[in-house]
Amino acid sequence: MFSITACDQQSNSVQAQGKEAPSFEVDPFWPKPLPNHWILGSTIGLAVDSKDHVFIIHRRNSFNERTEIGAASDPKLADCCIPAPNVLEFDPAGNLVNSWGGPGEGYDWPNSNHGISIDHKDNIWIGGNGRGDSHILKFTRNGQFLAQYGSAGAPVDSHSKENFGRVAEVAFDAAANEAFVADGYTNKRIAVLDADTGVLKRYWGAYGNAPDDANLGPFKVGEEPAQQFRNPVHCAEPSMDGLVYVCDRVNNRLQVFNSDGTYVQELFVKPNSLGDGSVWDISFSSDVDQRFIYLADGTNRKIFIIERASMEILTNFGDGGRNPGQFFAVHNIATDSKGNIYTTETYEGKRVQKFTYMGMKPVTVMDQGTPWPADKR
Repeated sequence: MFSITACDQQSNSVQAQGKEAPSFEVDPFWPKPLPNHWILGSTIGLAVDSKDHVFIIHRRNSFNERTEIGAASDPKLADCCIPAPNVLEFDPAGNLVNSWGGPGEGYDWPNSNHGISIDHKDNIWIGGNGRGDSHILKFTRNGQFLAQYGSAGAPVDSHSKENFGRVAEVAFDAAANEAFVADGYTNKRIAVLDADTGVLKRYWGAYGNAPDDANLGPFKVGEEPAQQFRNPVHCAEPSMDGLVYVCDRVNNRLQVFNSDGTYVQELFVKPNSLGDGSVWDISFSSDVDQRFIYLADGTNRKIFIIERASMEILTNFGDGGRNPGQFFAVHNIATDSKGNIYTTETYEGKRVQKFTYMGMKPVTVMDQGTPWPADKR
């Protein structure tokens, strides 16, 4: 059991020189423009299915009515724009091929939908981090309702066997037929469910401890590592070799466990980050060994590339801004079968981007900046 602190990026960069890392360029033409004067709000979830189709989820209520959605106001203010449906599906070429989502019969659509995940049977799972969002929804890829796990409006309880606490997202172990729930914005645990029935099988907190719902207060630079997760527990991603990587966002750390909840190690990323923290979401490289972790840092507006075996940060790309390849609160990250990366941005970012895999290249700098296609550094 050990901790790794990535506190000196220049030192890390020197150590990483001589190694290779995956390289990427932003594709400024992906996806293609949306039809029907549709516009994206805070884009709060992202997943790639078995056909390399990209699913995103956004919030239809995250607009300034006067300046963004004048066509949807009453009376109508302008020709554009209208909030797109909550869930959008794109093919690999960036064409919009399907859209759905929102309230319906037989289930409680979240007050603030958060995260979209695709299981090994191509079913869609959706959480929520709004008031009363103590449940998870499950749909077919075309939006047909399948199941609701938990009841809306349940109290905070990290030991509940039936309900959740504002789930951030879900990920899956196909071989074990298990769903790993990042639970969440009020609870402080990883909950593991049977992926068919939604029945709770086990759960744990930081370092494998029993979770404790006591308020830890804000993160403070220099304090001893918290023995509990801070809210939100923002991701829980199982790897192919039986490990589970957990985003403890505000504590600026990625904790690693065996799939039974036994603590293995942790990596601190930009450990002096305040506010929303640095460890927002991760995805693995598409090779069979999942050699690399891609970590989205919405506060510092970067994607970190981490060598999984050593947990060494090799390099990063991205910067704050509105242009392609830059970020405003990069929130989610996913990888397709060809190794391409996709990201979504929340708050005022309101978009999805694609970063094309360009092969392995020697590590020369820690901060690559914007991976613009015209820049052949």
